[in-house]
Amino acid sequence: MSFHWYTLYSKPHKEAQLERYLQSNSITTFYPKLKVNPVNPRASRIRAFFPRYMFVNVDIEEWGLNALQWIPGAVGLVTFGSEPAIVPDAFIAELRQRVMQIEMAGGLHLEGLKRGDHVQITDGSFAGHDAIFDVHLSGEQRVQLLLHWLGREMKVKVNANAVEKRRAR
Repeated sequence: MSFHWYTLYSKPHKEAQLERYLQSNSITTFYPKLKVNPVNPRASRIRAFFPRYMFVNVDIEEWGLNALQWIPGAVGLVTFGSEPAIVPDAFIAELRQRVMQIEMAGGLHLEGLKRGDHVQITDGSFAGHDAIFDVHLSGEQRVQLLLHWLGREMKVKVNANAVEKRRAR
C-alpha cells in the first residue's frame, strides 16, 4: 500500500458532508478551518483556510481516481494532466503548524483594521511591502490595500491573513 496526501476539490458548501463521508470510510482527511472574528456579526465564525479544498491521505491504487471523483459532494482530485497531484507530507505538517499557531493566537481578527490604517503585507508576492488598508472584500477572506509601487499608488487584493497592522513607532 502506498498512501499519499492529495487535494480533493468539493462542490460549494459540501465540505462537511464530504469530510464525514470520507472519515466514515476510514480515509484520513485534513480540512483546515480557522476561527475568525468577522466584520458582519451574523457571518460564520469558522472559515475554511482553503474553501472547497481538503486534503485526503489515501492509497490511490486501492481507491482509484473515479471512486474519489464520484463521492457525494466531490468534484474530483486536483490533477496535473491526468495525474493526481501528490501533496508532500512536509507541506501538510507545515500547514497544520500554521493553523495551530493562528488558533493559539485566538484566530484571525478581521475587525481590527479600518480604512486608512497602515499595514505590512507578510505573505505572497508583495510580502514585506507597506500599504494602506482600504476595505474588507465581502464574502471573502481577502482585503483590498493601497500600495505605493513603481512610483504610483495601486489597489491590490490579498488574503486577510497576509496582512498585519503596523505598530505605532
